[in-house]
Amino acid sequence: MLRRSLIALASLLVLVVVGVTVAGVMIVRKPFPQADGEVGLPGLRAEVSVQRDAQGVPHIYAQTSADLFRAQGYVHAQDRFFEMDYRRHVTAGRLSELVGNNPDAISADRVIRTFGWRKVAEQEWDLITQESRDHLTAYAQGVNAYLESRSTSDLGLEYTVLGVQVDVADPEPWDPIDSLAWLKAMAWDLRGNYDDELDRALVYSTVGDVAKVEELFPPYADAGNAPILDSAALDGGATAGTSVGGGFSAGGPLPEPATSRGGLASPDALTPPGPVVPADGPSVDAPAAAAAISAAHRVLDAVPHTVAQGEGTGSNSWVVSGAHTATGKPMLANDPHLALSAPSIWSQVGLHCTEITTECQFDVSGFSFSGFPGVVIGHNADLAWGLTNLGADVTDFFVEAIREDQYLYDGEWLPITVRSEVVRINGGQDLTVEIRETVHGPLVSSELGETVAALRTPTEDAPRGTGYGVALSWTALTPGRTADAVFALNRAANAADVAAAAALFEVPSQNIVFATTSGDIGYQAPGKIPVRGDVDGPVPSDGSWPRPGWDSAYDWQGFVEPADMPAALNPPEGFIVAANQAVLEAGEEPFLTTDWDYGYRSQRIRALLEGQIAAGTPLTVDSMAAMQADDWSPYADLLLPALLDQDLDDEFAAEGQELLRTWDETTGRDSAGAAYFNAVWGNLLQATFWDDLPELVWPDGGSTWLTVVAALLDDPTSPWWDDRTTVNVVETRDEILGRALVDARLDLTRTLGKDPAHWEWGRLHRLELEHPVLGGDSIPAPVRALVNPRPVGMPGGSSIVNATAWDASTWDATNQSRSFAVTAGPSMRMMVDLADLDASRWVVVSGTSGHPGHPHYADQLGTWADGENYPWAFTRAAVDAAAKDTLTLRPTE
Repeated sequence: MLRRSLIALASLLVLVVVGVTVAGVMIVRKPFPQADGEVGLPGLRAEVSVQRDAQGVPHIYAQTSADLFRAQGYVHAQDRFFEMDYRRHVTAGRLSELVGNNPDAISADRVIRTFGWRKVAEQEWDLITQESRDHLTAYAQGVNAYLESRSTSDLGLEYTVLGVQVDVADPEPWDPIDSLAWLKAMAWDLRGNYDDELDRALVYSTVGDVAKVEELFPPYADAGNAPILDSAALDGGATAGTSVGGGFSAGGPLPEPATSRGGLASPDALTPPGPVVPADGPSVDAPAAAAAISAAHRVLDAVPHTVAQGEGTGSNSWVVSGAHTATGKPMLANDPHLALSAPSIWSQVGLHCTEITTECQFDVSGFSFSGFPGVVIGHNADLAWGLTNLGADVTDFFVEAIREDQYLYDGEWLPITVRSEVVRINGGQDLTVEIRETVHGPLVSSELGETVAALRTPTEDAPRGTGYGVALSWTALTPGRTADAVFALNRAANAADVAAAAALFEVPSQNIVFATTSGDIGYQAPGKIPVRGDVDGPVPSDGSWPRPGWDSAYDWQGFVEPADMPAALNPPEGFIVAANQAVLEAGEEPFLTTDWDYGYRSQRIRALLEGQIAAGTPLTVDSMAAMQADDWSPYADLLLPALLDQDLDDEFAAEGQELLRTWDETTGRDSAGAAYFNAVWGNLLQATFWDDLPELVWPDGGSTWLTVVAALLDDPTSPWWDDRTTVNVVETRDEILGRALVDARLDLTRTLGKDPAHWEWGRLHRLELEHPVLGGDSIPAPVRALVNPRPVGMPGGSSIVNATAWDASTWDATNQSRSFAVTAGPSMRMMVDLADLDASRWVVVSGTSGHPGHPHYADQLGTWADGENYPWAFTRAAVDAAAKDTLTLRPTE
């Protein structure tokens, strides 16, 4: 989220514009789209019908694919053009052109120009099929038809507000490349273990002990939770048709491993205590290299998170065979855990050819991204699919030895590739950005600002002028065909079609679960996954740590073949759960990463499914929805015994602890036990780790930290328990647990009142949807009230199935207390019934409209927050019956 700082004059004028005057109401309503009647749309071959239901969801009916996507572009522009314009400015590194001379926008532009997202998208245009180019072109034509002859005030209230501060020019025509570039933003936010790789190096810079670092990044197996695919699936299972890899070929041996984990025989840090001396080059100076890593971490955080960020980024999905459902056909559920904003990330839509022919091949409904044609997650008449982040390691950081404009590579000093780009700043002076690259990718440390000098400080044993930089290798910086994959998934009808689409779905790497109306359920892992060599050196070569850029042995050796990616069809247990946990059991190939979500959500979903199946209770759409809203806490299950075992002498403090003795371990809005427990958890993490770790890696409280703390409970005298800020005192586990209980009692007394019976989790754990541009505290209150929907108290929490994450490392400066605000969560929920697609259900976090003040801007928020949902019509008869408005788009000359 970008921080805004509008000038005083802008504030005064905006108050007038959006006040309770008649003129203010007219200005707010001016961009609202026409939903019924007739409109001419150039380029159409025949009439197109756009029917909207009670939530304003459009279902588009056309006779050709070109007309279908042309109409989708028109409708997206109607509902969401400012969001689309904002996104394309972000992905092109041109945000300062839109919002003005803002430090956050300028920082974002510098980093994204360094990555070159737009340049990669331009190269992808020549890789994708002509058919995909046609779809993207038709979509762009529809957007531009809507823009034509409309002023900025007709397109979005945001332009009116921004126009008080900066010059707002008429938007440029939409270019198909704008759509392709958006895929880079999606890939960036879902890129895998990027943060863990940097965090390991940062932790090492403080603790100086590799073994101690690894205690904070335990193996997935330590959590004791199941992977997505177990050995039964890998072995072919007891049911014909189950296989892994090879595009669902029936039976036969598994393919030979395509990759190697590598390098773990001698794990050590990037910056070990002794020097690592490459040929003809510098020894690694620990403080300087650590400074490079830390600075790179801060710089890359400047990139706006348009899809997701931090703890809570992930998703739930599962699919159940007809053997366990009330209808006898499969059911599928999916709820991606992403950033929650207003408007919602997702735009619900139905795209229907009136007849499936060679000229019109789509009959699909689901969740789209404004700015890109087609449906990203949803179902067609034959197949439903859900996506969750696989989390494969697709990024590596290379610490480069740099001397002036050269970098060291296999004993030679090679020239750094340099190019310059101009960042234009609305209302400010243009800025020239110098972008530097090595063989490994862009030097993100070129954007370090005040820390550049520290990186260039000569090390003790290095040639004068040698310092360190950090280069980023990332699969998304290589042109790919993910756009082709989206359209292929929209038309997929069976497992082979999903496998074919997955082979094109290069970034971001996702888990695909699917079900068909013919009765199949399946799993497919797509993605461009690097193969890393086996290097017997001081740095692990598996991608878990930054590695030396001066040794080509650490370079990527290629990529896993699509046919070797994990897959399964109709597994014996009759269901598949993919919720960001490990894909395979330890040691199975291909190697994807060492860093997973630790599987507490997935294990809870498995337990709920197994319990209902064991009870002989067939699953229904309603029971699937109830599972999505489950708010039982695995944290309580693991930590309560130790917390309840503490003797608190203070009666006042013991009143809080007493709540935990009768707490049912669920995290409903009105739960006093959940409020107290989460306050204890935050204080426990602070007391245990804040004294040992850099602030950038303070515990966020997610599944990693639950696994770490659960292990530490068995080691009462671990050095992690000791508070280094207390002189001549060595704390043990019980002292820290007791302190966390007492401090939480005091914290909640200040924030919620003295009587624990009146505490409620929902009063602490609140969701405040924020507009990406007009949501900051510096925006006048009437504008904030208009663009930011009302805050809502939420159930759930981190690593809970109802995954409304909060970040334990954050601090609420206003209340001088820890912030429990929701940072990410289920951006949408869907449940698909393959027996009766019209019986399916869906909901998004806000609404279909991107226009503040519009009836559909946030009309789904209350339903979503309550864990409820809406009917999802699909067939023409059901769509006709649900329609509230119909807009006819007519061909014009």
